Amino acid sequence: MAAAGAASLSRISRLFSSFSCRKQRINVKIIPQTRGISSCIDPAHGLTDEQKEFQKVAFDFAAKEMAPHMAEWDHKEIFPVETMRRAAQLGFGGIYVQPDVGGSGLSRLDTSVIFEALSTGCVSTTAYISIHNMCAWVIDTFGNTEQRERFCPDLCSMEKFASYCLTEPGSGSDAASLLTSAHRSGDNYVLNGSKAFISGGGDADVYVVMCRTGGKGAKGISCVVVEKGTAGLSFGKKERKMGWNSQPTRAVIFEDCVVPVNNRLGDEGQGFSIAMKGLNGGRINIASCSLGAAHACVQLARDHMMVRKQFGETLSKNQFLQFKLAEMASQLVASRLMVREAARALQENRSDAVSLCSMAKLFATDQCFNVCNEALQIHGGYGYLKDYAVQQFVRDIRVHQILEGTNEVMRMIISRDLLTEL
Repeated sequence: MAAAGAASLSRISRLFSSFSCRKQRINVKIIPQTRGISSCIDPAHGLTDEQKEFQKVAFDFAAKEMAPHMAEWDHKEIFPVETMRRAAQLGFGGIYVQPDVGGSGLSRLDTSVIFEALSTGCVSTTAYISIHNMCAWVIDTFGNTEQRERFCPDLCSMEKFASYCLTEPGSGSDAASLLTSAHRSGDNYVLNGSKAFISGGGDADVYVVMCRTGGKGAKGISCVVVEKGTAGLSFGKKERKMGWNSQPTRAVIFEDCVVPVNNRLGDEGQGFSIAMKGLNGGRINIASCSLGAAHACVQLARDHMMVRKQFGETLSKNQFLQFKLAEMASQLVASRLMVREAARALQENRSDAVSLCSMAKLFATDQCFNVCNEALQIHGGYGYLKDYAVQQFVRDIRVHQILEGTNEVMRMIISRDLLTEL
């Protein structure tokens, strides 16, 4: 793993140099430019030199390739395919996928560091990249050699994009009650049903689908890969959303959709377990995206306080706002520490990993939304204008308290662990 990480670092550094000198015009109002990172909230604290290099590459990519466009992507609902493919050239298309199929082979902590940094440039786009990474990991981890070699290289390069299909119109938090069926017919499954709120739906090329091959409950669920263009696969209208507008969201519909049995990942009945294991990492990923938004918003709020004058002095002289900024910084750093501990636990396959991932997702997404919302309040009326980045961070991370398992479900998981007799 160390050798793979070093090779990936070399590739990231080499590829990044090819665009690092580009000059771009930047509208200072809509891009989260700051005066530099204050030491007390520096996200590089506690990282190895190698992790700091990954982080720097991701921060620079976010600043040069994402931030200048995030408002336009949001307003015009642009899915920035070419930007994501440039990110994939840096190793960000399969961050924790094994190197033998094109992945970077990095750890969960490395991944969290990268997603936090990328999210300072555009939360919505980074969140989609995180979902794509989760799908690639699922195939890499639970697929056989043929499946890994068939799907993973194109996913890691982001020549093809992936979507994760678990939620249905009638089964959100109660995922084990899903109804999409997959009946065996010779060497194929015939799928019928629909999935809701699917990020990348209609634009993605590969769909990792949880479907019912057996009886009721979790044990009747299997996982299959459905490729775009398969007969019987169609999509609903593009949803109009409050945030996350740089990624399309549609229903994914199966009507007598014939999928080869060879596209099943793992055994029949293993699908729910696969889904939950994917979501453990997904929760860390989405919490990391919240960290990036909060980090950007703390700096935006600080910078605004330094220049905005009311009652004859800058807002930075107002003690109430000083204390508010201190609370925001504390919430950010506490969230970051919790997310990184959960990432370590998942990487080490510790017994407390599931609960820690749930705690990290619950705490970080709640606290980071509060940080962004308070940053908007500090901006006053300006914060409500789309000329200012802070409002987009607020809109984009609100959904993080809902997806990858609602924060109410996170509380259920944590309390269940606490109340289980040893």
